[in-house]
Amino acid sequence: MPIIVDIDVMLAKRKMAVGELAERIGITPANLAVLKNGRAKAVRFTTLEALCEALDCQPGDLLRFEPAEEYDGGASTPSSVS
Repeated sequence: MPIIVDIDVMLAKRKMAVGELAERIGITPANLAVLKNGRAKAVRFTTLEALCEALDCQPGDLLRFEPAEEYDGGASTPSSVS
């Protein structure tokens, strides 16, 4: 996925544990882990706002865009020979 979540980077910079952050923003540690590990399909602006307040950062400190590698059109797939 081209959206990279850097919550773990901000947690390390702030020397804060996942459980503490989850408590501060009012979500379960399991839901925070889903977001932190990039498995979430969406994030509410209210959650993003709470993250930014708790970590004293900007949304761009938590999320970044990296283009996915271009699809090679199947060039690496072996072709059948008749």
